[in-house]
Amino acid sequence: MALLPLSLLFLVPLFLLLQPIFSRKLKNLPPGPHPWPVIGNLLSVLSPCPHVDLARLSRVHGPLMLLKFGAQPVIVASSPESAEQILKTRGSAMSGRYIPHSLRMRDHTEHSVVWTDCTENWKMLRRIARTQLFTTKMLDAHIRVREEKVAEMLSYVAGKKGGEAVKITEFVFGTLLNVLGHVVFSRDVFRYGERGDEVGMQRLIREMLYIAASPNLADFYPFIGGLDLFGLNRACLERLRDVTALWTPVVKERRAVNDHSKQDFLQVLLDNDFRDPQINAIFLETFGPGSETSSTTIEWAMAELIKQPSKMAKVVEELDREVGTNPLKEADLPRLQYLDACIKETMRLHPAAPFLIPHRAVETTPVMGYTVPKDYQVLVNAYAIGRDPKHWTDPDSFVPERFLETEVDYNGNHFQFIPFGAGRRMCMGLPLASRTIPLILGSLLHSFKWELPDGMEPEKLEMNGKLSLTLVRDPPLVAIPKLRM
Repeated sequence: MALLPLSLLFLVPLFLLLQPIFSRKLKNLPPGPHPWPVIGNLLSVLSPCPHVDLARLSRVHGPLMLLKFGAQPVIVASSPESAEQILKTRGSAMSGRYIPHSLRMRDHTEHSVVWTDCTENWKMLRRIARTQLFTTKMLDAHIRVREEKVAEMLSYVAGKKGGEAVKITEFVFGTLLNVLGHVVFSRDVFRYGERGDEVGMQRLIREMLYIAASPNLADFYPFIGGLDLFGLNRACLERLRDVTALWTPVVKERRAVNDHSKQDFLQVLLDNDFRDPQINAIFLETFGPGSETSSTTIEWAMAELIKQPSKMAKVVEELDREVGTNPLKEADLPRLQYLDACIKETMRLHPAAPFLIPHRAVETTPVMGYTVPKDYQVLVNAYAIGRDPKHWTDPDSFVPERFLETEVDYNGNHFQFIPFGAGRRMCMGLPLASRTIPLILGSLLHSFKWELPDGMEPEKLEMNGKLSLTLVRDPPLVAIPKLRM
């Protein structure tokens, strides 16, 4: 970040020279804060929490705003009504993706489900994901494996010496990688270190996500995109190669033996004649965002419940009543309504992806009486929407009970609550996340009593976050497990 202001000094002459070329006057654009020359509105969003900054600006400039991040115009939607226009009503015109420059690698973006535009190839990938990968039949086939991986996690936590604190996100992230590893190609991909250290795929994926989220001048000034001034493209490509090298032998082995007995993603893709670049892109997006967003949600939920012992007691009472002394199973989840409400309330307050995935207007289109020009970047601020006082009472407080009294859900039909997005670009991993998150969180709460280290009182636990590729806690949650069951 320290390099950013220095680099801007070198861009000033170039920007002033090229500005007349890129600044054709457009009419009827959404309102927004006045941009400064060269830097635009960057000073307004350089805090660790730009989603909070933009939510504050929306209270001044309205639910649909125009800002300039350097030379890049950005439309920001901050209300359920504006989100519905972008994701549903004008969903086709807003269905493009704005790809960060560090991720613009041909073999990845060409075959991506997350980052590519709505091409015929994307439609084919999406259809296979919906009809063969994330079906009830496929997910049910892996229930036993998911429960086994959670049992291994509980055994690891139970093995900690009395009073030893653990970093929640480390072993939860690893557990999710193993769950996904069996869904994807029927193998573990993470091993628990003596101290829960990040190893192998976990370390590489976290490094790649960190690089992808790093400020990149090319995202603010697209005309310098090919220069890779800070080496972010190169670093991201190196991590991509390292990660894909971990599963390349598995893919080669499966191709050689042609083992149709496996019921996993890899076999579905091979049966549909997918090539290695396509498989790599799908696996990367399954392991990367899939594990990071779920582990982030679980960590935030743990923090909220530890901070409010009365809410924690209600969850534990429900688990004891409905599950007893047995291990939590997926079959128990439909009866755990308060646990479900706690997860939804966590997603409302702390959406893992506060801006969802950046959209791009593929054609000039009207939205809420304004014009959104073609190729403008479009952000939907799910954080601001989840805390909109017009739709939520006491919006900044953790009140799971609100979800016991409403039919509002995260299925994309209620635009005041869209942690997974909505419309044609809605997160395709929702069916799996809706099973793994409550299973892991519920198991941790059922099996252990959780206390803060150094005798910290629960009410003193700070709830600060920062936006990396996801909205993570800062600092990460550390807690002491004490065996209950």
